Amino acid sequence: MSAGLRSLMLFVPLAAVALWGTLYSPPPLDRTAPDDDIELASLPDLPDWILEPLPNFDLYQDVTEKKAAFFSYLYSRTVLVNSRILLERQHLQALQAKESLDDDDRDWLAAQAERLRVDEDNGSDEMFRLLLRRLDTVPPSLVLAQAANESAWGTSRFARQGNNLFGQWCFSRGCGLVPLNRPEGASHEVASFRSAYHSVRAYVQNLNRHPGYKALRDLRAAIREKGEHPTGVQLAAGLGSYSERGEEYIREIRSMIRYNNLVWYDQKYRDIIVHRDNIEGLLELAMAPEEHLQPDYQTSPDTTSAN
Repeated sequence: MSAGLRSLMLFVPLAAVALWGTLYSPPPLDRTAPDDDIELASLPDLPDWILEPLPNFDLYQDVTEKKAAFFSYLYSRTVLVNSRILLERQHLQALQAKESLDDDDRDWLAAQAERLRVDEDNGSDEMFRLLLRRLDTVPPSLVLAQAANESAWGTSRFARQGNNLFGQWCFSRGCGLVPLNRPEGASHEVASFRSAYHSVRAYVQNLNRHPGYKALRDLRAAIREKGEHPTGVQLAAGLGSYSERGEEYIREIRSMIRYNNLVWYDQKYRDIIVHRDNIEGLLELAMAPEEHLQPDYQTSPDTTSAN
């Protein structure tokens, strides 16, 4: 059995993935879908495990165990978010290479442009350039460090009651939880999400489309152009708008990444992505059980390469 086939069988039955890869072609979009679900129109259904409730991290007496549990819980959801973005990115690149676009192609591009706030002519070179900068992933170390920082390691009121791990705001009455210290006259709420996974996805989308994080996107694109994978320490430089503390906040996030050795999660993530940088491989990740997306997941002896 080849190493590639063994790897494929670790996640889902080979036939199912192969069939999905063969048939993968985004259908016409459902224009009635909620804005944050537009990208899901062309992807496999989300796995049921993403809806598991946020663990009660206050139950951990040992700080090291608490941190490890928090990071493991968020890492699997980060890999899932990123794998689905990479599937969309591969489709975007396939459209860019086509000689002509049909109506479904243009509908898909228009929906992505609307979601990611790209205002360029449909199918133009500039549209593709900007979409490729915005339809991209965030390294796990940055996700984990900011989630820990913004949610007090998953124990804040907004995390426990609203699955909000990044302090994201919303501005419609009833869209989330009202901050206890909200200034008089302010109308914002702290957004509530269906699951922690949806909080991670919204956070990544925020970095990918908000004008305040253009520097982060430009830095990420420059690193990609060198054929390298961006790290959380590198991209933290683009977080100056995330907190009113500016550079102090950036130093704090970088310090958390280094102190907790979150670079290790980036390395594990790169190992996964490098070996699955194609539709079939990414579909494995998008359809995998949660335990298979853990950084320390090991293959069984009978499926390990003999090399």
